[in-house]
Amino acid sequence: MRKHIAMISEHASPVAALGGTDNGGQNVYVAYLARELAGRGHEVDVFTRRESPEIPTVLEWRPGVRIVHVEAGPARQLPKEQLLPYMAAFADWMLNFMDRDGATYDVAHANFWTSAVVAMQLKREIGLPFAVTFHALGRVRRMYQGAADGFPEERGALEEQAIDAAGAVIAECPQDAEDLRAHYGARTRLRQIPCGVDVRRFHPVAPARARARLGLPLEGPLMLQLGRLVPRKGVDDVIRALAIVRRTHGIDARLLVVGGDTEAPDERATPYLGTLRQIAEAEGVADRVVFVGRRDPGVLRYYYSAADIFLTTPWYEPFGITPLEAMACGTPVVGTAVGGIKHTVLHGETGFLVAPHDPHGIAASAALLLQDSMLRARMSRHAIARVRTWFQWCDVGRAVDALYDDLLAAERREVRRRARAGGPAR
Repeated sequence: MRKHIAMISEHASPVAALGGTDNGGQNVYVAYLARELAGRGHEVDVFTRRESPEIPTVLEWRPGVRIVHVEAGPARQLPKEQLLPYMAAFADWMLNFMDRDGATYDVAHANFWTSAVVAMQLKREIGLPFAVTFHALGRVRRMYQGAADGFPEERGALEEQAIDAAGAVIAECPQDAEDLRAHYGARTRLRQIPCGVDVRRFHPVAPARARARLGLPLEGPLMLQLGRLVPRKGVDDVIRALAIVRRTHGIDARLLVVGGDTEAPDERATPYLGTLRQIAEAEGVADRVVFVGRRDPGVLRYYYSAADIFLTTPWYEPFGITPLEAMACGTPVVGTAVGGIKHTVLHGETGFLVAPHDPHGIAASAALLLQDSMLRARMSRHAIARVRTWFQWCDVGRAVDALYDDLLAAERREVRRRARAGGPAR
């Protein structure tokens, strides 16, 4: 059945530059899922908030995929923590767009809790069924962030309402499913479907060729951290681990840190960068840590392939796409045993899992890998095989498409049940 899908991603556009404070895994998820669904014959409109007055209202992005920029709040980038007050206007704008454009949708797919607020309003007003992928859960975040959590207090309650209203809730990994059950009472309509990785973009490159491409020294142990530069990602622990690797294990390793809000590292644009530089200075490794800045996704495979190991050590992580990208490039991963990482990384086979906030544990695993080329080669083979077997976007698209079919079938059964009972169709 060919479907017309309204994908709602209020703060994460498929065409936004990755690596900034609010741009990361959700952008990738929405972009690739929309493309896969279009490739399966569906029409997808991605609704995202307008962040610049210069961009067109409707962008014909890919065959079968349009990006629709919604006027809700000021046409500039706002922190996602501040977007809830604009979600009613977002939903109203979508309804007006449907009237003007003559667009009708079979199903909506909300991404993030504020998008789910929009989807709930659309369901109330026009009966549009929806699925939701939260990408992160407010009650879990509050456990780890405490007073530093800048989201409004009502987030948890609104997430719970969205779970009750949704026709389907997608958990991205076993920990996500467990959190949805434990903290929100989610029981029915819950289905586990992971994120994916583009194996055409992320694939192994010979390390010498990758280092030459990036202008890096061809010899010497090299560690990589790549992702958003925010405190919860644990980059500070990676820097401390580098110092331990050098001081305790006697390995003259270097660390590349890729990420930030600008291509050239800029502490004004990425304030946490200043903190990380101070830590590197205090640990005596400032000359061995290179802050690269943000890089285009098209060149990231060279960074993954140039590195001997990839480190990703967040306090918590709803899923985490970068470990999959590293594994797809054949790079073993040292990651914290949290969220999706403890699902994607197989301890002892594709890398090592360590506790959060444990630079000594990170350093011990990193040193073991850096000192054993045969172990790295074995883990590299297993990592590539695991990604290609379980985490390709074509499989994610197929699973989500099947979920939509089940959701719509359940909606039709409910309509027939209500009709037999003499109640309203919706």
